[in-house]
Amino acid sequence: MNKKKQHHLSYAKWGYIFILPFFLAFFIFSLIPLVDTVRYSFYEYYRSGIKEIGPTFIGLENYAELLKSDMVAYAGNTLILWVIGFIPQIVIALLLANWFTDVRLKIRGKQFFKIIIYLPNLIMASAFAMLFFALFSTNGPINSILMSIGLTDTPIDFMGTTFGTRSLIGLMNFLMWFGNTTIMLMAAIMGISPDIFEAAELDGCGSFRRFFSITLPLIRPILAYTLITSIIGGLQMFDVPQILTNGQGNPDRTSMTLIMFLNSHLKSRNYGMAGALSVYLFIVSGILCFFVYRMTNGGDDSAAKPRKHAKGGKKA
Repeated sequence: MNKKKQHHLSYAKWGYIFILPFFLAFFIFSLIPLVDTVRYSFYEYYRSGIKEIGPTFIGLENYAELLKSDMVAYAGNTLILWVIGFIPQIVIALLLANWFTDVRLKIRGKQFFKIIIYLPNLIMASAFAMLFFALFSTNGPINSILMSIGLTDTPIDFMGTTFGTRSLIGLMNFLMWFGNTTIMLMAAIMGISPDIFEAAELDGCGSFRRFFSITLPLIRPILAYTLITSIIGGLQMFDVPQILTNGQGNPDRTSMTLIMFLNSHLKSRNYGMAGALSVYLFIVSGILCFFVYRMTNGGDDSAAKPRKHAKGGKKA
């Protein structure tokens, strides 16, 4: 019998054609600027008046100069502002996600509450900062309300103190992002099989025990993703403190973040220092994200490894 030749039609090339525009755009607008940023970090390259200095290769001098500057203090400011905004964000998001996914509570209008919770995430950070600047100014409505009910006799300068400015920045970051975190955690909890919760309830497992022993371990990958993206966003914190403090990081530069410090170098066109600071941010982001991933998913590696058969054992 003569076998008929079977022609195999491959569509793989169309997949490569469709993803080609993305790689072209990434290469032109992301990869090339990234390589140039790293390259300029080893050069003295800035503008003094109308005169352009460099680029002159100076090795690691930009990195050493940054360590002698206020970069470490600004890194501490960034960490404090991130903690103030993230801790309440993750606590409230976990609480709301657990409530809205608990079928025993029988909460009505869940879709409406989801929309309300997510709405602040749609407001631009610049609009949020301008709103808070107007609300909490010395002549703003918050001070007027406090004075009218007799809680204070004189206007409170919220943005004139370190605690007040940092608290406002943390509050804005919390309000903008807790809705997005809540929706993600709700999706993660809803992905857990209801049979697990039913079995736990039959065994007499309480709400707290069920949350800490079942819910949290099973949504650990989403928690890791939330924490990693929050760390990256915290290191890139710029718009809220920039607008609220008019780019000065007042009072006494205690709300100056690393990206605001980077922006000041870009404004002065000191591309070498800006490149070195960008590399520092990249390295710190990578190290922090690696440790977070290992802490939250480290135990899965051993569980994923197949068990080795004992020597001399028989196969079934």
